[in-house]
Amino acid sequence: MTVKDLQPSQVWKIFDQITKVPRPSGKLDKIRNWLIDFAKEHKLEYKVDEVGNVAMFRPAAPGFENAKGIVVQGHMDMVAEKGAGSKHNFDTDPIETIVDGEWVRANNTTLGADDGMGLAIALAAITDPDLKCGPLEALATVDEETGLTGASNIKADMLQGAYLLNLDSEDDGIITMGCAGGLVTLATYNYKEEAAPADRVYFKFDFEKFHGGHSGTDINAGYASTTKLVGRLLWTIGQELDYVLCSIDSGNLHNAIAHAATAVIGVKSADKEKLAVIFNNFKAEIANEYRHTEKEMEITCESVDKPATMIDSDTAHRVVEALYALPHGVDSMSLEMEDLVETSTNLASVKMREGNTIVVEMFHRSAVESRKMDLCNRCAAIFHLSGANKVVNEGGYQGWEPDYNNHILKVAVDEWEKLYGVKPITNAIHAGLECGLFLKVRPDMDMISYGPTLQYVHSPQERCHIPAVQKGWDFTIAIIKAVAAGK
Repeated sequence: MTVKDLQPSQVWKIFDQITKVPRPSGKLDKIRNWLIDFAKEHKLEYKVDEVGNVAMFRPAAPGFENAKGIVVQGHMDMVAEKGAGSKHNFDTDPIETIVDGEWVRANNTTLGADDGMGLAIALAAITDPDLKCGPLEALATVDEETGLTGASNIKADMLQGAYLLNLDSEDDGIITMGCAGGLVTLATYNYKEEAAPADRVYFKFDFEKFHGGHSGTDINAGYASTTKLVGRLLWTIGQELDYVLCSIDSGNLHNAIAHAATAVIGVKSADKEKLAVIFNNFKAEIANEYRHTEKEMEITCESVDKPATMIDSDTAHRVVEALYALPHGVDSMSLEMEDLVETSTNLASVKMREGNTIVVEMFHRSAVESRKMDLCNRCAAIFHLSGANKVVNEGGYQGWEPDYNNHILKVAVDEWEKLYGVKPITNAIHAGLECGLFLKVRPDMDMISYGPTLQYVHSPQERCHIPAVQKGWDFTIAIIKAVAAGK
């Protein structure tokens, strides 16, 4: 069985087409062209704005000219993460989808159901020949995953409706009406490249098969950040041994919890046995601490040949001190909504870049703007104390304040109860959604966010629950029909 054989067929067939188009964040020409071709094929008016967002417009059905318009929206980019051993090239290769019981997953890569499935539902709705309603728009935004670029630059003419259905949430039976804001911090250290000493023996540490996950919705799940762990290991070694650091690498994306890391160090020959003891103790500690959430993790140490160069010891020391001191995880919980993370940070990555620089990236989230900035400033203080050459913030976006008087929320709650016999959960989430940015240009627009159940998004374990897609599709059609009926 393939995804094209699943129900609702119109949604899964479009999703299958989307998975065949490479669309990592920042490289969206192919999916944009595919969307334009889709609009032309279905004889839909379309518009592409200056940042590359694509909107498709379907006029009201005869007799529904006075019904309020609806925008059904998703983002076109996906997080490009792959597991150990994968040779997948996100710039050229289609996603290999696998039907696994009640779930669809990919072959050791992210699936891209975040938000390819939302986009598929939107496109299926706007091309449904049996749907009688007022004006309908399908909006596909760019680079949501790397700073909400499309939503940040949206203009009112790309949002032609009274209501917006954002299809970028990940829990069946939950309607979202608020979200956290976010901000990226980048700290740069300039280092001197020096010849690696010949009188040392060299070892490589690998952190593999860690869970990873979404840096917002999974930040309280107890998954380890390998960026945090590699810093902790090097700091621990440095308390007892004189070592040189030749290379360090962990994580990839600011909105993904780092799931792999590596570092190469050199120690004196006489310290080999002591290093083995330190490493084995560290490994046992981590296995115990994360025994509930990282059951597949692997931490290894192997002897390697002498590298040509090393990072100067002063810079290496300062970077490691910063990695060990910087926070990762939940900073505070909401006092207004039960079990909701209010403020958090993701110690996302540490990378050696061109020009002899080391860059540490963090991503801060909060539903309270002042607390987001406070956390950001505290981390900046650590970077400054550790002698970072440059600390900048970028990609900031505001949150979406919950509105309990939201009319489309009331309609959606009623329709869910009619369909499934229970009231849906309404909440806010600790993740970034585009709705708050849409409200900047359309403050009169009522919005909600929902979607079928996705698990382990932003990681190679990402999967989509098949029955929830049917429910999400039926729910979307029910909302559109309710609005068309004047509710």
